[in-house]
Amino acid sequence: MAQLLSQTEIQEQATYLKSWTVSGSQLECTRKFQGFVEAIDFVNKLVEPAETAGHHPDIEISYNRVKISLTTHDAGGLTQKDFDLAKVISQI
Repeated sequence: MAQLLSQTEIQEQATYLKSWTVSGSQLECTRKFQGFVEAIDFVNKLVEPAETAGHHPDIEISYNRVKISLTTHDAGGLTQKDFDLAKVISQI
């Protein structure tokens, strides 16, 4: 099981993720697209990196907006896995 990060480690890691926020025990990012099709195209691009990492985001889709939430459920909060996947997603 992945080890939980301390609040200091979380804040330090968060400084490298410009479009992400820490909300409780989650990292969150919302992306806005031209329309529904573009939003779904983006979500489909998340499959490969999530599968490769063996770590899967919670995803909410509302027409042209996609909200991504990351947390390590089995550890009960934020771990390095969340920040690593957030960095990959930020490049998509």
